[in-house]
Amino acid sequence: MPPNSRRPLALVTGVGRRRSIASSIALGLARDGWDLVLNFWNPYDDRLDLDRGDDDPRAVAEACRDAGAEVTLAPGDLGDPELPAQLIATRPPGGRVDGLVLSHCESVDSSILTTDVDSWDRHFAINARASWLLIKAFAEQLPEAGGPNGSVNGRIVALTSDHTAGNLPYGASKGALDRIVIAAAIELADRGVRSNVVNPGPVDTGWMDEDLRTAMIQATPAGRLGTAEDTANLVRFLFSDAGSWINGQLLHSNGGLQTS
Repeated sequence: MPPNSRRPLALVTGVGRRRSIASSIALGLARDGWDLVLNFWNPYDDRLDLDRGDDDPRAVAEACRDAGAEVTLAPGDLGDPELPAQLIATRPPGGRVDGLVLSHCESVDSSILTTDVDSWDRHFAINARASWLLIKAFAEQLPEAGGPNGSVNGRIVALTSDHTAGNLPYGASKGALDRIVIAAAIELADRGVRSNVVNPGPVDTGWMDEDLRTAMIQATPAGRLGTAEDTANLVRFLFSDAGSWINGQLLHSNGGLQTS
């Protein structure tokens, strides 16, 4: 817990659907004693047309409140370069954001030959530029030279992916995200920041068909697909005191998929 036993505050992006990794992370952090700012952008989820209810962000917020958290819903398009600083500013007067979970994304399948410039630019605006601006605004509200003797003042976890061929702008922009988040572990060390990237592997949040689901299970040594809760449990650990020694890493939480 931060000084004076105040409840820590985390900003979690990408909380547009109950059936999502971000929503599971938010609920897990609420159970661990974190208050929350939840960002989402309904037009993106409308465009994806995946499984969701009439007002999933509000349902997620209510579940987190039932777990004891104070929750602020903060909708907005992270393609707007002004929004990241505005989201970080959504905190109590005199308070600060202690944790940042980057679970938002732009993802539209296309290849080298079929990607257009507008799609390429939007992928990088959402997945890379917005992540940099969120981390920048997050760091700026932390005390300078605030991490002596290994103390932790801020925690960052971002979600990434292995996708490349057939999903080129998504994969390329996620690669940029990885570098930004790992750089934060070094560049923001004097502010007591711990910063890591998590690759959750094959997690079916509504985007897999039956053939892909079967193929991913067969390719995973653990013998099953990942769940949103699997990733949430890792993020909760990284946000805990027990996870403070892990820093500047790209962690594969994928049931051994890469070893198959």
